[in-house]
Formats: sequence, C-alpha cells, structure tokens
Amino acid sequence: MPAELELRFLVVTAVCAAVVCVGLQAPGHRVSPAIGYLASMTAASPAPHEAVAPTPERIQLARRALGKAVRETPAWQWQGHRIARLAPRDSTLWLKLELLQHTGSFKPRGAILVMRDLDAAQLARGVTAVSAGNHGMAVAYAASRLGTTAKVVMPRTANPARVAACRDLGADVVLTDDIASAFATAEELQREHGLHFVHPFEGERTVLGSATLGLEFLQQVGNLDAVFVAVGGGGLTAGVACAVKQLQPRCRVYAVEPAGADSMHRSFQKGEPQRIEAVTTIADSLGSPTAMPYSFALCRRHLDELVLVDDDALCHAMWLLFADQKLAVEPAGAASTAAMLQLRDRLAGQRVGLIVCGANVDHARFAACIARGAPA
Repeated sequence: MPAELELRFLVVTAVCAAVVCVGLQAPGHRVSPAIGYLASMTAASPAPHEAVAPTPERIQLARRALGKAVRETPAWQWQGHRIARLAPRDSTLWLKLELLQHTGSFKPRGAILVMRDLDAAQLARGVTAVSAGNHGMAVAYAASRLGTTAKVVMPRTANPARVAACRDLGADVVLTDDIASAFATAEELQREHGLHFVHPFEGERTVLGSATLGLEFLQQVGNLDAVFVAVGGGGLTAGVACAVKQLQPRCRVYAVEPAGADSMHRSFQKGEPQRIEAVTTIADSLGSPTAMPYSFALCRRHLDELVLVDDDALCHAMWLLFADQKLAVEPAGAASTAAMLQLRDRLAGQRVGLIVCGANVDHARFAACIARGAPA
C-alpha cells in the first residue's frame, strides 16, 4: 500500500455529518407500486439522520473479510492509438477492470457482505432479490458461496441471457409480468417463507462492499486527480466516493448517470431522494427509478459533480473500449469513459481513474451498440 494511504488509514476517523432526507414521494405525485415495494423493503437501511459513511478502517476490514470470495480486479493503464487522440491532453488514464469480477460486475462485493451477517437460521431459510440481471447473478453467487439458496424474482422483459446466467449460478428464478409485480412477489416470499431480502443498492453493508472497490483501486494506482463512476441507484457511487474522498480528499469524484434515468440528478436538485416515471436508456443496469435515503445522503456529501451522458455517448464509449483495449462491456460499464470524453478539456494533465463496472451484455446487443457507436 502506498505510504500516504497507509498514513490515512491510521489517522482518518471522520464520519459523515447528519444529513436529513425526507420521504420519497414528491408533493402531488403518486409513487408507483414498484417504488412503493422498493421503499418498503429497506428496513435495514438506517434513518437518514444516521447516514454515516464507512471509515477507511472499516473498509479495509471489509475487504479482508471478503477474502477470495471477491477478486482483486486489475487496474490497467489505458494506452492505445485511438485513446491517444481522444483522451485529455497529457493525462494518464487508469481503468479499474471490475468487469472481471465474479459474475461480471461489482455487485458480489455488497451481496456477500450483506449475507455474511445472516445467522444460521436465516441462511437455512434462504434469501430473495429483485433484479433485471447483475444483482440477481451476484446474489446467486453469494448464496452458493455461503451455503444458502436464492430465489431471484425477475421481470419477463429481462434479457434472456441474464435470466439464464442467474439460473446457471444456482438461483431459483421466478418470472413476473413487470417490475412492480416482481417486488410484490419478493415481498410475498419474505412473508410466507421467511426469506431475507437483499436490496440491490441501499444499505450500510451494500455501500461498504462498494467502498472496497474504491479502496482497492487507490491501493493499486496511488494518487488520482479524478475518478469517474457510474450511478444507478447510488450504492456503487456512494461506496466508491466514501473511500476516495476520505483517502484522497483532493481527488474529484464524478458520478455518471444516463440522461434517460436521471433520478440522482433530480434528487440533487431537490435536496432529497426523487423518483422518475420512466427509464429510457440502453444502460438498463443504471435504470433505477428512484434514489434512496442512505446512498443518496452519502452521494450528496462526497460527490463533486454529476455528469449526464446520452445513449449515443455510451455506445461510442463501448466501441472505444472494445476497439482500443478489446474490452466487451455493457452500456453501464462504458459510462465512466463516456463522461471522461465529455469533460476531457477539463482533465488535461491529470491522473484519471475510470471504473469499468460491468460486462453483462449478450453478443447481439453488444454488436448493435458498438455498430451504433463506431465512427462514421
């Protein structure tokens, strides 16, 4: 570990100040059934005024606890003739290749930490989750590691390849008509069978798992001037930002959100978690319909800037990562690159970290995206 980081682990003990976030429902708007079920299943999340960031010491202990159940994914300096023309002038780009994590995304870090806290009786009953793919795969993987079972409820609109992957990893997949009925089914499984609900992005242990990714990245590459990380529900972003801002306060953290799923942008504008009526982006992994109190509070405290990217920018970034580094990423995994290209004039001379958070995309959709994103 670089000496500066070692020193910070010894002296940094500051925690987040109290952050007050009120309810999810904006005046005059009806909360959809899916969001209602999502909110009802977050009892494990602390009240907003208790939104305390994990300390560097806790993050380090969590990483040790995860052990070999989670890979230390590589950090790779991006060099290539295409990026040489497109990158910020005189910059150094580092890719955190979390797409090489078990199940193809960062999600196992949080899922395993959550499920490690369950007692033997709860593990015997099993867990449940709602997912369109990445989270379900992570919960299935974590269940197999911890000797329990997982029922993953997925909408029928989920990508068939992701449904198959959840089953291949050992999950009992339950298909429902839509996301609202998926949450209703998971709630029923909780009530009737005593299954523990593993939330996709909200909660202390989930965010702590994501923080181990930020810690790991800084240990690998040393000082950075900027870090770009995709934001969907906010759990990944909150965790990475907590780690980065406590260990390297001068490093700017940019959260990247699709223009067609801008719940975090709206939440920042209103000062409290907000919902969106519809998700319209190819980055389905970032398509959370709402922000939630705990992850929102930590994002609000630690983020320097939110960046919106459109689907064309995501496709172009997917093409660039594949053409230059032969990385086949899903749209969410290209979000950090898309935002870096968008802000490149501001990043000249900087050491920039890009978190490549996932790769779960089927070949047909991937081919269509890179064809759309290739230069004319």
